[in-house]
Amino acid sequence: MLEGLRGEESIAELCRREGIAQSVYYSWSKEFLEAGNRRLAGDTARAATSDEVKDLRRETLALKECLADLTLENRLLKKA
Repeated sequence: MLEGLRGEESIAELCRREGIAQSVYYSWSKEFLEAGNRRLAGDTARAATSDEVKDLRRETLALKECLADLTLENRLLKKA
């Protein structure tokens, strides 16, 4: 991708060497440049990876369990 942007060789040669269609290269290039523009504009949001989503779900579950424990403990203390 970066080699194509640098212009060190033609896009056709690059795609042939990497075994991808030129349309795929141009799609990736467009996404790359748009992401760069968004980042430069201050947009830091991005899609989470599946591993990050799994980690966040585990953390959420642990926090919910902790909240349930604390809520139960609080109710027991109020009754005592």
